[in-house]
Amino acid sequence: MNTDILENTYMVQSQTGLLDGVTFRDSPNANARPEGVLPELIVVHGMSLPPNQFGGDAIDQLFLNQLNPKEDPYFKEIQHLTVSAHVVIHRDGSVIQYVPFHQRAWHAGESSFKGRTNCNDFSIGIELEGTDKTCYTASQYHSLSGVIKALWQAYPSLQSHDVVGHSDIAPQRKTDPGPYFLWSALTRLLASS
Repeated sequence: MNTDILENTYMVQSQTGLLDGVTFRDSPNANARPEGVLPELIVVHGMSLPPNQFGGDAIDQLFLNQLNPKEDPYFKEIQHLTVSAHVVIHRDGSVIQYVPFHQRAWHAGESSFKGRTNCNDFSIGIELEGTDKTCYTASQYHSLSGVIKALWQAYPSLQSHDVVGHSDIAPQRKTDPGPYFLWSALTRLLASS
């Protein structure tokens, strides 16, 4: 991983739950967290649309319920899904936010962490544009670590610093972010000041 890339620095606005300076696209696939529940977990995902292809705006369309089934045969299979993540980090490291962090994004599905089910209730979902069979980019790691640090700063409820993969909370269903995601690289970046 290229360490010459500077880490992106972000800040979460406490009133809005949005990252400063990041494009926000308001996904309809979100709702309120249960009363009194705060974010306690960060879940890292990996996805590409169409599968194994990068670029384009299909992820955006999916999270906004605007996926065109005529653009790709695979889209016919998933057009009915109502899903979202709080943030997507593209291959170039650019970040788009879809759900304010104080709201519940619909990213985890059937899931469990440390005996608690329904991880959407208490987690923040971050999608990386990627696949289980492709290395993620240095720019993505730097943006991801910057976003996580901003979340740790904004939400004391994340003090345990639990950051897991989708596969950790739904091991029977999910494999992302996959074996090519370098947890050690993320850990090093998170440990740096």
